[in-house]
Amino acid sequence: MARVCALTGRKSQSGRNVRYNHGGMWEMRAQKKPRKFHVNLQTVTVPTPDGGTKKIKIAARMITSRAFKAILAGEKSLPKGV
Repeated sequence: MARVCALTGRKSQSGRNVRYNHGGMWEMRAQKKPRKFHVNLQTVTVPTPDGGTKKIKIAARMITSRAFKAILAGEKSLPKGV
């Protein structure tokens, strides 16, 4: 399963890891290696309209959002494809 938030569609971003170079001249500059910044996904159980429950993976910063609280309260439905 892909590392994607079910609510926002957030996914991993690519970036660079910069090492500490301990000073020095241009020849001794810090190395920059490619890396991935992964989303902090959490598995959450949410109620469905038919009375059951469903487990979805959402980003940790979305747990306190108004959109997710509306889904938990039943005011909004789950996004399509979830």
